[in-house]
Amino acid sequence: MTNGSTRILGLDPGLRRTGWGVVVAEGSRLRWIAHGVVSPPETLALSERLLWLLDKVGEVCAAYDCDEAAIEEVFVNVNPASTLKLGHARAAVMLAPARAGLSVAEYSPNLIKKAVVGAGHADKTQVAFMVKRLLPACGEVKADAADALAVAITHAQLRKRALLAGAA
Repeated sequence: MTNGSTRILGLDPGLRRTGWGVVVAEGSRLRWIAHGVVSPPETLALSERLLWLLDKVGEVCAAYDCDEAAIEEVFVNVNPASTLKLGHARAAVMLAPARAGLSVAEYSPNLIKKAVVGAGHADKTQVAFMVKRLLPACGEVKADAADALAVAITHAQLRKRALLAGAA
């Protein structure tokens, strides 16, 4: 982007549903661009679903001309097999922006919640509410896309701090 603005792709990875959201950071202002959810057909083999995620997220990167990306870190489930599959999906989703030449930042779920809601243990309803308050143009947002927009918001906030610290 030009004019000191940065187009950020936020990603909430999942094997069944991967949320994505694009915002533009212009100084301290944020502007909503788009959001959505990609869902590979569950009838596909795991490897084909991962490839599908890689391709679809890559299409989002290209379609919205993103400058940077950010992704939610994986959390550990009680079920190790589910955690491993989520890790695979996260890798596929993370590779798409990397393949497009974007830097990819990673943020923990608690940090994202704290950045958007102000509390590290906020629930999904609170996150979605604050996303709508911070980005009123986004309208109604499904949970996975709201989480992805929250990742993008977090990155916009924290990248400013990193840039300011680097300039000091």
